[in-house]
Amino acid sequence: MKTALYCSRPDGNGLIQVREGGDDAKVALVLCFAAKSRLQKEEWYPLLRNRFPIAEIVICSTAGEICHTSVMEEGVSVAALTFNNTPVEAHTVNVADYAGSFEAGRALMHSFNQQGLQNVLVLSDGELVNGTALVKGMNVESGSVLVTGGLAGDGNRFRSTLVGLNANPAPGVIAGIGFYGESIKVGHGSKGGWETFGLEKTVTRSSVNVLYEIEGKNALEMYKHYLGPEAAALPWAALLFPLSVTVPGTQESVVRTILSIDEAAGSMTFAGDIPEGARIRLMKANFDRLTNAASGAAQQSLMRKEVVPEFALLISCVGRKLVLQSRTEEEVEAVDEVFKHQAALAGFYSYGELSPLVAGGSCQLHNQTMTITTFHEVE
Repeated sequence: MKTALYCSRPDGNGLIQVREGGDDAKVALVLCFAAKSRLQKEEWYPLLRNRFPIAEIVICSTAGEICHTSVMEEGVSVAALTFNNTPVEAHTVNVADYAGSFEAGRALMHSFNQQGLQNVLVLSDGELVNGTALVKGMNVESGSVLVTGGLAGDGNRFRSTLVGLNANPAPGVIAGIGFYGESIKVGHGSKGGWETFGLEKTVTRSSVNVLYEIEGKNALEMYKHYLGPEAAALPWAALLFPLSVTVPGTQESVVRTILSIDEAAGSMTFAGDIPEGARIRLMKANFDRLTNAASGAAQQSLMRKEVVPEFALLISCVGRKLVLQSRTEEEVEAVDEVFKHQAALAGFYSYGELSPLVAGGSCQLHNQTMTITTFHEVE
């Protein structure tokens, strides 16, 4: 397995190779992560198709691009993967063609031949698709197959996102790439590093991903009370104070990012579902813990400590980037350190991350995490 990396800086033209890989004519998979503005004004799919004639090409808009240890805004990051003995199969659906995200997720996973399928990497629209429902639908059909990936971004604008498979990217698209055979070894890790504060509360009124009441009280007013002076910066400040959510019937908590607030309704809309009866706590950032969590996700993704992956896909949440700001590259450098500076790194800042919480578990939607998928091919 070989991985070549390319980038296009915000003020640059074309692609600059930053890591050599295999023969362009033999590349099997191309992952392109780019600012939406670049995808709208530049023809990236024809350029990539001309350079990598037989590859499956996936293009995804972002809230920031990762190219090895560099983090860009308004840039383009490209990873070109060549395998020795790993068949790759790709499928796509558009959520507009189905009753909802659950049905679209089922349809996507049902498209794959399950024989020998090791992993499905999913890159999905991040605005029109409900990530929680998408994951539930995929889990119905995935069986024991590992599912990882993330939701496309649009900077900190949250207006519309773009994904494309062997085509120009468009809204509503959900792309899946399947990896087959015993040669490919895929690892995964996902960590947050956020710090909880305040008392645990119970959700008493919600609808899908909209939260109305916490213990019978107006959810937005209670949230503002806990934020204190920071509430003046809402809705932007909500990205800095996500919620830890423990769904009824489970013990594991997930992090949920607030996408928007409705002053008139006193409600908050999240990037994932907030079911009634869920137990929640507020969270806040700690710079060192965020960076340490990225390192922890990398450690978790290693299948064997002595084996460094050839390629690691890094998908981190836009909220982490807004908190870390000038220190954003520190979390990517922490991952690089775990991989002994040997793995090719590429990825993006997202509106949601997809990964099991633990090895052997089913896929879940995460917010505010660094989620890593590692690839290693054995002879």
